Amino acid sequence: MALARNNAKEFMSDGDGSPRAILETPVSETESETDSSMDSGKEGYLMPWKSMVDVFKFKSVRKLTSIPLLSVSHDISRKGLTKKLARIRSAEDSIDIGDIPAKPSWRNFDYEELAAATKNFSAENLVGKGGHAEVYKGCLPDGQIIAVKRLMKNEKDAADRAGDFLTELGIIAHINHTNATHLVGFGVDGGLFFVLQLAAHGSLSSLLFGSAGMDWEKRFKVAVGVAEGLHYLHKECPRRIIHRDIKASNILLNENYEAEISDFGLAKWLPNKWANHVVFPIEGTFGYLAPEYFMHGIVDERTDVFAFGVLLLELITGRRAVDSDSRQSLVTWAKPLLDTNNVKDIADPRLGEAYDRTEMIRVMVTASMCVHHASSKRPFMNKVVQLLKGEEAIIDIKQNSIEPKSQLLEACDLEDYTCSSYLKDMSRHMQLIME
Repeated sequence: MALARNNAKEFMSDGDGSPRAILETPVSETESETDSSMDSGKEGYLMPWKSMVDVFKFKSVRKLTSIPLLSVSHDISRKGLTKKLARIRSAEDSIDIGDIPAKPSWRNFDYEELAAATKNFSAENLVGKGGHAEVYKGCLPDGQIIAVKRLMKNEKDAADRAGDFLTELGIIAHINHTNATHLVGFGVDGGLFFVLQLAAHGSLSSLLFGSAGMDWEKRFKVAVGVAEGLHYLHKECPRRIIHRDIKASNILLNENYEAEISDFGLAKWLPNKWANHVVFPIEGTFGYLAPEYFMHGIVDERTDVFAFGVLLLELITGRRAVDSDSRQSLVTWAKPLLDTNNVKDIADPRLGEAYDRTEMIRVMVTASMCVHHASSKRPFMNKVVQLLKGEEAIIDIKQNSIEPKSQLLEACDLEDYTCSSYLKDMSRHMQLIME
């Protein structure tokens, strides 16, 4: 148990029951982080930003644990790690706070306004809670229904919390897409708050895993919507954004059941000239973590692609990414069914025969490609959108999923790391955490 406490910097359960953790890496170097923030001098931002930006400019330095996360043979050398940390610092320092676009439509709410809207943040208005934030339903004096996301105080100091807040706000400032969350404003009085348009139907998690479930038409619509949203973030957004926490509870559904990607608290900028980030600590939700990210902190577009593949499996099966009873990964359970093109047994029993078989096959093929253990074998999101819409030729699932053993050595684009190795490591770490 002592080892579990040391290896798990943070472990919690999100509102959808998914285990989420911050994982420390087996190194003893320090990391200096500086993230993007808001320009207090631009039109549309008010005076409270000055103090926030001043706090944010402070570079927090965190010690990384020296206790190994997993007993694997792919240790990162100290020399190599030093270079990677230098790259991290360089990337974060290269983000100019003046580059973040102003949005005059955003309101700066004071605490009294938000308290009145949410009935003093009453329990009856609480609609979601995770490890870092609580979300409350509220109503403004003009009748607009909102969702107020209140960041919770945790082990981070004020400078780190302010930095995280400003980074997330800066990322959202660049986003303008139908399939992404819509921000109404923010609050820095009496805490840190995001004020968003309320999604009429809540999260995908609450509907998909609820007793009633969802019909296939809505599931397929969500799949395409999230795919288009991710393609936007990766390729069409003014900044190249990697979400890092795509999961059912972070997908909101509006009044038309259109998907909106939310919660950019773990999102990262990725400079165009870079192939990937190497990120420490490793943060995310068990069951959605790509092998190369889980083991080595490597982050790029295909980190999100893997998580999206798991989301597709949830839409197909109605099962969670990790079964709370057996602790089995959905990817592990579904892989044999994908390999054998077994539509009957993989489809959510609650659907019965009420689904479009062609669409189901397309989603299965796409999911199989997205959760490939080797990141180089996963498609980018533009191809994923084409596959789901039927604009890309469908290849046989067996051809896509079953490979010669020699090709399994490509996993994570690192030598001698296979799909089975990843799943064993993930299972071992989850058992350690959950004891």
